[in-house]
Amino acid sequence: MTVHFLPPYSDAYEAAVNDAIATCNGDLRGALKALIIANEFLERDLQAAASTSGLFSRE
Repeated sequence: MTVHFLPPYSDAYEAAVNDAIATCNGDLRGALKALIIANEFLERDLQAAASTSGLFSRE
């Protein structure tokens, strides 16, 4: 049985990774940290939108 955790290879993902690293002047740790922070903002926005719509709650 094969378990796949990542979507199939995509040039779009490679380009996004390259852009994130380039934005952080080649600093991989900085790029990863920036993406984690961006994800946290998106999660907050999603939770705020969901709570105002009454569709679901994460708690």
